[in-house]
Amino acid sequence: MAAPPAIPRRGLFIGGGWREPSLGRRLPVVNPATEAVIGDIPAATAEDVELAVLAARDAFARDGGRHWSRAPGAVRAKFLKAIAVKIKERKSYMALLETLDSGKPLDEAHGDMEDVAACFEYYADLAKALDGKQRSPISLPMENFESYVLKEPIGVVGLITPWNYPLLMATWKVAPALAAGCTAVLKPSELASLTCLELGGICVEIGLPSGVLNIITGLGPEAGAPLASHPHVDKIAFTGSTETGKRIMVTAAQMVKPVSLELGGKSPLIVFDDVDIDKAVEWAMFGCFANAGQVCSATSRLLLHEKIAKQFLDRLVAWAKSVKVSDPLEEGCRLGSVVSEGQYQKVMKFISTARSEGATILYGGVRPQHLKKGFFIEPTIITDVSTSMQIWREEVFGPVICVKEFRTEREAVDLANDTHYGLAGAVISNDLERCERISKVIQSGIVWINCSQPCFVQAPWGGNKRSGFGRELGEWGLDNYLSVKQVTKYSSDEPYGWYRPPSKL
Repeated sequence: MAAPPAIPRRGLFIGGGWREPSLGRRLPVVNPATEAVIGDIPAATAEDVELAVLAARDAFARDGGRHWSRAPGAVRAKFLKAIAVKIKERKSYMALLETLDSGKPLDEAHGDMEDVAACFEYYADLAKALDGKQRSPISLPMENFESYVLKEPIGVVGLITPWNYPLLMATWKVAPALAAGCTAVLKPSELASLTCLELGGICVEIGLPSGVLNIITGLGPEAGAPLASHPHVDKIAFTGSTETGKRIMVTAAQMVKPVSLELGGKSPLIVFDDVDIDKAVEWAMFGCFANAGQVCSATSRLLLHEKIAKQFLDRLVAWAKSVKVSDPLEEGCRLGSVVSEGQYQKVMKFISTARSEGATILYGGVRPQHLKKGFFIEPTIITDVSTSMQIWREEVFGPVICVKEFRTEREAVDLANDTHYGLAGAVISNDLERCERISKVIQSGIVWINCSQPCFVQAPWGGNKRSGFGRELGEWGLDNYLSVKQVTKYSSDEPYGWYRPPSKL
């Protein structure tokens, strides 16, 4: 196993430098795989949020925006590219920090860091291309008018991000926000903030203008809530629970402030009877057990055609038994710990409630016997599920999949759409016409065909219903942080002629 590094002691990253939190409080960092305290992070309060917003506001307006908000996109692209280079240079170190902080397998954390670098590179290119899209002409029906469009940064944005992919989810917001010319205050989850604080160190190294990105850590009520309600923050982008998203909407509504929300999910995976069983089983596993199931888009409701259900479940159990559940630093680990003791207790409560409501725990549902420490849960398969059960209706955010059978395509679609959520859905079948049909009627922002969970920075990401609104990634992610301005010019030398001119004396 890789040797754990010393955890750097960071302050809050405000105005291009480090400062201790105003009340001097810090929160412990617990390695969820060992339950050992390995460091601490600063606990920001409203006073620190005020300083961070002030720094971002100053950076946005400084010298009329000449150095950032109104600078050519190519200027901002240079800094985003530099961040990507630094991430690549220290990929192994950053991945190790992420694993120690969140409990995910080291291989997964390495993949996350590659995606982080790719995201900064992608939005660097879009920032550069933005210059060429300014002043796009609008065709008008009147020859004496000319009109064009400007795309301008929204302003200071508050970015509130989750713990399941700590730096990657932050990057999905930071990279497009900075590419657009916004300045930002990033508030990562207190459960996993180490790599986000390291991003502050990278900003210092590359000479990012002070105040363009500020990073505050701490508890949601003490740091996140003051950021969401701050009158000088022009937009909030949030990824997290539906309940917190609702509170952010209420707060933003008081100021008519735009928000984009990527919230919970309870995504379906429909498997028909014409598939290669083992190929489909692997996608079902990846769709719900990768990152210990702590994925907002996890396809945690498995819908099996009745003709293959028994065979499929037999193979699913066999595959689940073969998954290496271990310390995430061990080579070959495919299922690490969940992020915290609180999350462990929450997932175990879901499992016990499913059992008490009459469902069958076909496999898993317990701590692995060989792991006495850490917040580990075996991959869990639950059958005999009814649509009224909690396990069917609510997001678990753990390595737990629930299973129902169907007979017809219509029944499968009805079951798939039987949820308040609408982030993602998937269908596996060799009948591609059927897959295309189903992709049109699944009520979600993302549909996968013959796979589950692929994610590409070029493609839009976001949901419907209680999974939120707005899209991240791709060009849509950049649009999240731009406002559109119409500029129209009267171009004739003649008077407009609406009013009759007064008589000349």
